[in-house]
Amino acid sequence: MTIYLDYQATTPLAPEAFDAMVSLLRDQFANPHSAHRLGRAATAQVDLARAEILKLLPDGGRLIFTSGATEALNMAIQGAPPGGIVTIATEHAAVLDTVDALRRAGRDVTILPVGPDGIVDLEEAARAIRPGTALVAAMLVNNEIGVIQPVAELADLAHSAGALFLCDAVQGYGRVPIAPRCDMIAISAHKIHGPKGIGALWLREDVTLTPIIHGGGQEGGLRSGTLSPALCAGFGAAARLMRERAESDRLHVEALWSAAHGLFSQWTVNGSEDLRYHGNLNLRRAGVDGARLLSECRDVAFSLGSACASGSGRPSHVLRALGLSDADARGSVRIGFGRYTTLAELGDAAEAMNRAAQIWAP
Repeated sequence: MTIYLDYQATTPLAPEAFDAMVSLLRDQFANPHSAHRLGRAATAQVDLARAEILKLLPDGGRLIFTSGATEALNMAIQGAPPGGIVTIATEHAAVLDTVDALRRAGRDVTILPVGPDGIVDLEEAARAIRPGTALVAAMLVNNEIGVIQPVAELADLAHSAGALFLCDAVQGYGRVPIAPRCDMIAISAHKIHGPKGIGALWLREDVTLTPIIHGGGQEGGLRSGTLSPALCAGFGAAARLMRERAESDRLHVEALWSAAHGLFSQWTVNGSEDLRYHGNLNLRRAGVDGARLLSECRDVAFSLGSACASGSGRPSHVLRALGLSDADARGSVRIGFGRYTTLAELGDAAEAMNRAAQIWAP
C-alpha cells in the first residue's frame, strides 16, 4: 500500500464530502439555474454550501464559484482595473503566467524577490507598490515550501497606493488565519479534502471585476456556466469539517511536524522554519537526486515541487528564488501531511526515503 505524503498537490476526499455529493449526483440532478421546484431545490443545496464556505472567510464578502483556483486567480487578475501589477517571485504559475501574459500585452508588472527564507522584504515591497499600481497579488501559504507571507502588511501597502489586494489562500484556507483586509481571495476544494473541479473567488462587497467568461450570466454575471450542486455540496461539507475539526487537525499536524524533525534530521529544510505552515516540509540533502529518490521509493507518494510543474525537467522556480543552486533544487523533495496521515506511515516513509538517500548522500 502506498503511503500518501503529497497533501499540497491534493488531499484525500473526506468521507463526509463524498456522502454529501452522492445523492446530488444520483437523484437531485436538476439544473440549479432552473426556476421549477427541482431547480430551486438544487439551488438551495448550492446556497447551503456557499454559506459554509463563507464561514472560514472574512465578513462582508460574496463568493463566486469557479472550476478551481486557477480560474479564480485568472478571474481576479484579468478582471481587475487597469494599472500596474505587483506580485512575488515564488507565486504559483496560475499567478505568474497570468501576469506575464498581461505584461506582454502592455501592462506594467513588478515581480518582487524573496530572501533565502522565502519571505518578501516589506521595505522593497513598499518601494514597488506605488500610485498607479492597480493590483497586488500574494500567496498566503506557499504551495512548495510552506512559508507564510506577511499578507496583512502587503494588503495595507496595496490600499495605501489605491490598489486591490488578491490573496491566493489555496494552501492556507481553513488552516491559517486570512487577513480581513484582503479584497479578493482564491480557494480550492480539493486542498481541504473536498472534490476536484471546484474552487471559488471571494470578493469584498464593493469590489467589481470585468468578467472574463461570458454566457448565461450565472454567479452574479461574473462567471457564466452551469454549477454542479454536487461539487458545491462536497466543497461545503469539506469547509464545515475544516471549521469543526480545526483544533484537532492542528494538533495532529503539529505532532507529525515534531516527529518529522527527528525522522529527517539529516536533511535541510528549505525556507523559513518559523514562518510556515507545519503540514509542508520541503527538504534537501547533499548528493540526493529528487527524481531518482522518487523512483526508488515507489511505495511513498511525495513530490519534487508543484504538481502543476512536475515533469518539466526544470528546477523549481520557487527554490531558485531562494538562491538554491540547480543541484540543490533538484535534490529537494516536498513532503505534505495532514488529517489522515498516521505517525506510523510517516515513520515508514522516512525509513524508506532515508535508506534510498543513503545510496547517494556523502
